[in-house]
Amino acid sequence: MSDSSPLPPVRLHPEAELARDALSTPLLSRAARLARWAGPDTRVDAGGGLVDEQLPAAVEALGLSGDDAAADASEAWRVAVDTGLVEVVDEEEGTVTAGEDLALLTGGSPQDVLAVWLAALETVLADASVPDLDGLVDEDGEVDLSSLDWDPEAEAEFLDSVLGNLYLLTAGEDTPGGAPVPLPALAASVIVPSDMGEPTNDVLEQVSDAMMRLDDQFRMLEPVGFVAYQPVDEALMADADEEPAAPVDDTDVSRYGMVRLTPLGLYGMRARLREAGFEAPAVGDLADKGADVLLDGTSEFPPGAAQAETEQWLQRRESLAAARELLAAARGADAGAPLRRLRCQQALSLVGASAEPALREVLDDAELGGLARVWLTENGAVDVPAPSEAMVYWLTIDTVAAQLAAEGNSEELRALVEGLAQQHSGFFAAVWRVDHPATADVLEAMGRLHPDKKVAKEARKAAFKARSQQGG
Repeated sequence: MSDSSPLPPVRLHPEAELARDALSTPLLSRAARLARWAGPDTRVDAGGGLVDEQLPAAVEALGLSGDDAAADASEAWRVAVDTGLVEVVDEEEGTVTAGEDLALLTGGSPQDVLAVWLAALETVLADASVPDLDGLVDEDGEVDLSSLDWDPEAEAEFLDSVLGNLYLLTAGEDTPGGAPVPLPALAASVIVPSDMGEPTNDVLEQVSDAMMRLDDQFRMLEPVGFVAYQPVDEALMADADEEPAAPVDDTDVSRYGMVRLTPLGLYGMRARLREAGFEAPAVGDLADKGADVLLDGTSEFPPGAAQAETEQWLQRRESLAAARELLAAARGADAGAPLRRLRCQQALSLVGASAEPALREVLDDAELGGLARVWLTENGAVDVPAPSEAMVYWLTIDTVAAQLAAEGNSEELRALVEGLAQQHSGFFAAVWRVDHPATADVLEAMGRLHPDKKVAKEARKAAFKARSQQGG
């Protein structure tokens, strides 16, 4: 991802709801319980971790059991220290006390709670980038790092890239809300080159290795509430000569792992991206801004997100005043003006009949009169004056220019171009005279998009005339 281009807008849950989710995550709730459990007799080592002798008591305080109980308690304690729920009083003595941030979990605002959770998330992400050190302990009980092929920066960058792609897939308009992503597809998205047709065996092996790393990492990220994860089926990792315990379906992609960001994870990932310098909008960011910011800001939004953003903007305003503000912001002869007017027209479609006076006020406006007539007619208004031929052609150029800016050379635009040429006899002979900054560009696009060579040639000739008329 490039930090110079904006990411798709995401729809976040209310902060109060996210804060409740954060408090109920296994890891943060355990960390809070240990912070309240700690007392004058609690001792930590030089790194702030609980001394081995006190781990059993911590496990008991958390009600944990099983092989991972001590590791889970140790991780919860480390999170408590890293997030400020516990503070080390005397490093030499190893004494601790409840941290100031512990009170925020019960008496703070939702933003306070989420700030603590974000700190917990950073601890887990840092841990997730560290390889499993089991099996690397030498005869003296020391970790033999020389046998470890590990680049901390590269590992962290790999995980960040994977999570960035997961964010894009979650935020995408075409992704059903909450739909999990197959682990193989996610791993391939950061390893397989975009211009590679059939992946080589070497690349496929890299994808397989990445899946195994991600399987471990997502298992670590689930207890903090960042992801919902269905792990890789253990049977897939069994020795080839071992018989599976039960019949398996090799076509079931879910056996290879499925992951999705939770609503809390989406919030956390957006916060991390913004901290890293990315422009990561959320629906609702523009609700308190002016209409000019709304129309420009939603110009690159997918349709669903643009409508949701506009609905929130309208909810804060009286309909007639909102319509007038939108219309005023839609004026202009700059390159972005056609798309602003399209967004304005879409926004006005969400406004009720009480906005009618604002539309009638601009009927004689050269830039807004056409869209005003469209709105009035669609809303059943009476006594709507017919547009002049010049206004019809101007609105046509403006509409195609907006569609070009919004969608590029889409199939819908191709159909629009074909329809315009068919419906209006002598269209190109007249339209090149339209006094619109985008006339030549629109005609050139029509010449490029129209499938009929004769019609396309007419469009290109008209574009040449328009550009000559404009002095270009």
